[in-house]
Amino acid sequence: MFSITLKLMKKSARMLIPAGIAILIGTAFIAATFLFGNAMNDALAAQNTAQLGGANYVISPDSGKDLTDKDQDYIYTRTVNDFQLDRIRATEGVKDARASYAGSVTVTRGNKHASSYVITTAAKRTLLPVTITQGDQPADSNEIALTKSVADQLGVKVGDRVTVNSQAAQYAGKTGDSAGNTGDAGDESAQNADGTSSHDGDSDAASGASVSSDGTNTADSGMTVRVVGLTDDPNGAYAYYGGASVLSDNVITAMAGSNDFGNLPVYLVYLDIDDASDTAAASTVKQVSTLLPKHFSVQSRAALVEESVKSMSSGETSITTIFLLSFGILAMLVAALVIANTFQVLVAQRRRTLALLRTIGANKSQLYVSVLFEAGVLGLIASALGVGLGIGLMAALCQSGLMKATGMTMRLVLSGPVFTVPMAFGIIMTVIASLGSARSATAVTPLEALRPIELTDTRRAGVVRAVISVLLIVAGVALCAFSVWQMSENIAGRDSMADKQYPLVLLAAIIGCALIFLGLVLSATFWLPVLMRGVGAMVALAGPSAKVAHANIQKNPRRVAATGAALLIGVTLVSTIATGAASAKQTMNEALTTRYSVDMIAAGTDMTGKQANEAAKVKGVQRGIYAPTRMMTMKDADGKSLSVLVVGVDGVDALRKVVRSDLSGVTIDGDSVLMPKYSAATGKDIPLDKSVTFTAGAAEAQADAANGPSGNDANGSAENGNGQSGGTQTLTLKPRKVDYRRIASNYAAVAFVDASHFTNGGIKADGHIMLMRIDAEGAGVALNDVFTNVQNVFSASAGVTVTGPVAERTQWETMINGMMALLVGLIAVAVLIALVGVANTLSLSVIERTRESATLRAIGMTRGQLRRSLAVEALLLSLVSGVVGVVLGTLFGWLGSYMVFSLYGDTVFPFEWATNGVVLGVAALAALLASVAPARRAVKTPPVEALAEA
Repeated sequence: MFSITLKLMKKSARMLIPAGIAILIGTAFIAATFLFGNAMNDALAAQNTAQLGGANYVISPDSGKDLTDKDQDYIYTRTVNDFQLDRIRATEGVKDARASYAGSVTVTRGNKHASSYVITTAAKRTLLPVTITQGDQPADSNEIALTKSVADQLGVKVGDRVTVNSQAAQYAGKTGDSAGNTGDAGDESAQNADGTSSHDGDSDAASGASVSSDGTNTADSGMTVRVVGLTDDPNGAYAYYGGASVLSDNVITAMAGSNDFGNLPVYLVYLDIDDASDTAAASTVKQVSTLLPKHFSVQSRAALVEESVKSMSSGETSITTIFLLSFGILAMLVAALVIANTFQVLVAQRRRTLALLRTIGANKSQLYVSVLFEAGVLGLIASALGVGLGIGLMAALCQSGLMKATGMTMRLVLSGPVFTVPMAFGIIMTVIASLGSARSATAVTPLEALRPIELTDTRRAGVVRAVISVLLIVAGVALCAFSVWQMSENIAGRDSMADKQYPLVLLAAIIGCALIFLGLVLSATFWLPVLMRGVGAMVALAGPSAKVAHANIQKNPRRVAATGAALLIGVTLVSTIATGAASAKQTMNEALTTRYSVDMIAAGTDMTGKQANEAAKVKGVQRGIYAPTRMMTMKDADGKSLSVLVVGVDGVDALRKVVRSDLSGVTIDGDSVLMPKYSAATGKDIPLDKSVTFTAGAAEAQADAANGPSGNDANGSAENGNGQSGGTQTLTLKPRKVDYRRIASNYAAVAFVDASHFTNGGIKADGHIMLMRIDAEGAGVALNDVFTNVQNVFSASAGVTVTGPVAERTQWETMINGMMALLVGLIAVAVLIALVGVANTLSLSVIERTRESATLRAIGMTRGQLRRSLAVEALLLSLVSGVVGVVLGTLFGWLGSYMVFSLYGDTVFPFEWATNGVVLGVAALAALLASVAPARRAVKTPPVEALAEA
């Protein structure tokens, strides 16, 4: 029987090809997903252990779970001296040892600044985690090996001198405290004991350093060092930071705010041990272990790699794999509909053959197994080809180097699941999809061998399916309505589950949408043919070809429903994502507009007036004002302290140019201050007395105190000859409140005072701010371009940041567009398979209607008319299903947007004309292309021959 089945498959190979393609695409996607996960794991493991450099052993904290908080405190307060590096280096078998300490510094040359992540040096460059591409690693005092990117940014080459500075060094210089260390707890990547990296560097770069000629380390000038080499990071050890520079011991000590390298906190030491002999290496490890503080041990590099991979097996890469795999499963479910259609027609076409087999002794079980065997063979062949295609695609991706932009070098890593899971899934799904056809085969009686073949399936859908579909839709609508009701109650300020149990309310909406969609797909055999009949009736008025197409679609409603449902799934998901993304962007844009009164803000301690003038000339910047600032504190009427950014402006007229708020009837003079009505931190009203007193922070007051003897100003505050207080700098003014929002989100409030307070010495500016009004549309430029160009203007100043709603909107839109492109790209796999299903349906229809097509040709229908009828049939199938998918996806997108974004503001319910139009256009074009091959087959056969074959 199996040999007969294989011969039947060979004879029907042309009909099986579309179903095979559907399986191939789905399994290729699944195989590529596993390969991508493997490559990610491999790349991340290599990246996490790249910080070891050439080290083959590491001294690290014990990873035992029985460590107490006291033990943990002990571990993370160890210093370089605790590890006795000199004795470790002197141990027989130890080639080199490197204590890992890191931080961030600002590198300056002339008026150019750049931030760089820095690490400790080693006696041998092989132990460094970065590669020295030019020159050498720092060996003596006052030396640095810069990353190539920083060197290029500053225009520096080997042999030049640069100035390095850090916040820790500045703080130590100001306070005289040289014991303060603000590095990354002794490790350049905060690497855990298991080898994973958390990249939580907390030693931020300082700004405003100036060149020092004598190389002294002061709070203001920094330390002058010589560039002895350039570094590269080929293994992505510091991809998060764009690479790492290497500092000599005395420089990194100064940048940590310390005066002794031995006092730097570390908890990882990298070792290069001679491991030519396992016995000798074990002996060396044992000797080194005796020199270590308690709770520390020596681990091999191989053990760290193994632990790193193990820790990632349940981490982000597995989540990514599961996420991608869900789309592969979706593709296979859509493919199952295509497969089911194919086998339904195959069984119908072979009814006479099956009946003849029954007459010569084949029983029902043999016919049943025969169909399942055919499905299994098809699934096996197509899945094997799919796995091969997936491996080929992933190999091409790895070789292309596209992932290098993310800082990772990926390679092809094969594993068992890459082969077993896609093939098992492909075979099982194919067999499951053929079960209904197998049951139909068992219903064939020997007598049917004498009857004419009737391929059209006119069976009606079952009552059970109808009942289940209705129940699913009703339950889904109820859950969605409940979720919307709870959210509306929450927005109105009434008691609601969404207030305390928001995740449950959101989950109810998601489940509701899923139930509605599942119910509609199950019931598609009822409503989709009716809908196509109605649309087809109008199309039939266009001419004979359209009328024939309309009649043909009605002949097999079950297959039409299955094909339409496959396309419906993909289009609905694409439309849902597009609508949700559009709603997210518009809703957040409006929310940002209402939460900010200034379009864009640039602020920093080292901003210059020249930069402000250049920024004002950027295309899209309509107006801008440049003003001095000082961070001060005040107390509201309730006695609560607020951090306030005090900004000096030339009257309220200058402010009106950039602030989007009602400032009518408001003035700013020497005795008044303009205050916001609401706090940017809490959103609540700021209660104010008749006067408010602004006070400079403690650190600033201490710095100001060094300026000279104190006197008294008009406000009664002690001040020196420069207008600065000898103790605390204060300013008392009468407040005028106006409802303007979030000028600078880092402060609870931004207060505007007359600029004369800064020019006459009443307030000493510690920074500047530029407020900008943006009109990108009027200037004919993209908002993102305006933001990028303004950033470029201030790029030379390390301490200047560009923020505001334009910046947030740009970042938000970039993130949403990226996610949307990814998701739509993934779902496109399912849409592609669905369109293969449309081609399959047309091909099967041509085979079914061989006699009918011949008759039409015999009575005068031209080849062109026959081609057009098939094209119209394909368009009806794709466009009707596509339009329903767009409507359904839009409704789902609106619901999801309301459930998520109503928390941030008034939800916008857009209709994404562009994306939906593209989806329908692609579906229509693909349908037309899908009709070409079947139409060619239909018109190629002469009428007489077709009638004879039928």
